Amino acid sequence: MKFQRPKGTADILPRESQKWNYIEETARGLFQDYRYSEIRTPLFENFEVFSRTSGDTSDVVTKEMYDFHDKGDRHISLRPEGTAGVVRAFVENKLYGPEFQKPYKVFYMGSMFRYERPQSGRLREFHQIGVEAFGSDSSALDVEVIAMAMDLLTRFGLQNLHLVINTLGDQESRDAYRKALIDYLEPHFDELSDDSKVRLDKNPLRVLDSKDPKDQVFVADAPSILDYLTPDAVTHFEEVKQLLTDLNISYEVDSTMVRGLDYYNHTIFEVMTSLDGSDDLTTICAGGRYNGLVEELGGPEVSGVGFGLGIERLLLLMEAQNVTIPDLDELTAYVVGIGEETSATTLKIVQALRHNDIAAERDYLNRKPKAQFKSANKDNAKFTITIGDNELANQTANVKSMTTGEEVAIPQAEIINDFAKAVSTYFDL
Repeated sequence: MKFQRPKGTADILPRESQKWNYIEETARGLFQDYRYSEIRTPLFENFEVFSRTSGDTSDVVTKEMYDFHDKGDRHISLRPEGTAGVVRAFVENKLYGPEFQKPYKVFYMGSMFRYERPQSGRLREFHQIGVEAFGSDSSALDVEVIAMAMDLLTRFGLQNLHLVINTLGDQESRDAYRKALIDYLEPHFDELSDDSKVRLDKNPLRVLDSKDPKDQVFVADAPSILDYLTPDAVTHFEEVKQLLTDLNISYEVDSTMVRGLDYYNHTIFEVMTSLDGSDDLTTICAGGRYNGLVEELGGPEVSGVGFGLGIERLLLLMEAQNVTIPDLDELTAYVVGIGEETSATTLKIVQALRHNDIAAERDYLNRKPKAQFKSANKDNAKFTITIGDNELANQTANVKSMTTGEEVAIPQAEIINDFAKAVSTYFDL
């Protein structure tokens, strides 16, 4: 029987995983600059963690959740997104306590799961990078998160970045807007999609996020939430816009933009890019503020703000924009052994180089020298270190620069003790 991976999953093979390592290490370096620390939460949580936070009208809960009852009859869900699990960990571990620095800043990386139709850049098991910052209502923190997202995507080499922002206001703003939206949409109830008919009563803002052509007709003329903001909500949003301007970060306000999960309020944003500089934009990163989510999971009244981006989609966009990803799998030296009697010496040299944090390889298939040199070329080795009968007798090694073709005999002891120093001494590099 031939086994295949489950539909909607992918094997990330070694050559491809090098790109993933680059993405993850670049993100880790940037997050450290912004003083965000890594948090790792379980791949699965109690179902209520996501149903309470995402909203029972969201597609995540109603259509896409991988949930099941385990052998203890506990209702379990594979995590469909990162924020809810991080908030649960924040509450359970009392990270809001006075002994912790505020805002409390974390980032995460890992697999997420949604049961949806697999397509390019969107799988049932996908991988997400995200950040969360807890404990500050400051509009400056919203802008820091947005700036960090823009900074990260720029470091990845993406071009044509386009920032779109909106506000969902505070609770009073949302209540007023909710009523206005229901009053506007109810006369068209019979013409709405089935999903939007369900959402109209429970969460009418989700109708604005509908991609159904039936709904788009009415969304275009729907009231704007910007007309229902309280003075406090207006002040917060105006501060966000001014701070973005102060940082020379261009943006566009889209009053119809809502997030797919129900826990957002105040600032929300999406970062988009075009592949060819046209107006055809695709979203690569999204996030916003969620001031009630910690309370929803049993914690105190603590605000939060963050963003998430999908690694699969990011890599597709980088490829489409011809971004060159550095090769993190560089081979410094390939040790060639001529004859079985050289095996112990070549192994000793290879191990000595590795102990000194130098990437090194040798042959393990008893191949002829020609085949070994071919492997060195294929692996883009910077140097070959050849050991034959003469080298064994003289306790030397023939070191060749694969870039210049220069060859030098170097004592084995110098190679073993400090290869980098030996190379700089004997080669004009």
